[in-house]
Amino acid sequence: MITKYGLNTFLIASLFSLILIIIGLLINNNWIKIPLLIFSVAFFLFCLNFFRDPERTTPERDDIIVSPADGEIVIVKEVFDNEFIQDTVTQVSIFMSPLNVHVNRIPISGKVEMNKYIKGEYLVAFYEKADKRNERTEIGILSKHGKVMFTQVAGFVARRIVNTLKQNDEVKMGERFGMIKFGSRSDVYAPKNWKLKVKLGDKVTAGETILFELNK
Repeated sequence: MITKYGLNTFLIASLFSLILIIIGLLINNNWIKIPLLIFSVAFFLFCLNFFRDPERTTPERDDIIVSPADGEIVIVKEVFDNEFIQDTVTQVSIFMSPLNVHVNRIPISGKVEMNKYIKGEYLVAFYEKADKRNERTEIGILSKHGKVMFTQVAGFVARRIVNTLKQNDEVKMGERFGMIKFGSRSDVYAPKNWKLKVKLGDKVTAGETILFELNK
């Protein structure tokens, strides 16, 4: 299934690929025809892979925070969040390569109390300071267990953040809410009452992988 958040881009890219294929078939010079046909098909397959939106099975629990994105854990550290939680938190950063699924999902059920877009730079997404310098959205959820914040961070290639959330929306863990196009990053900030369940280098899946579990 192709994600609705990137359907227009996918259709434009598919049309572009089709035009190149037609042009390639009309060219008699094989030195030009074959590379053009290979590029056209490869570009279409890349877009088909990038904009895919597979179904996910979210755990039926309310004492966890799941990953909002597919990718690799590249940063785990303690920071002080003065944007929403106003306390020391554990930050987990997930880097999405262009080969990952880029549809983002809600990490915890609750109410959207903050949904802020911030203009910025386009540094490589795995750069540690990208969370404060790059274009991004910051989303704060008030859950039954307290406040949790997460972000969508644009990267060096990604220049388009899609976010359909609105202030005061009631959201459910695992729901789709947007995407970041062409390589990016997502950060999750959890207070001290949450126990970390992942480590650097772990591969995570949006809506399924448990990042944090409530301390009991």
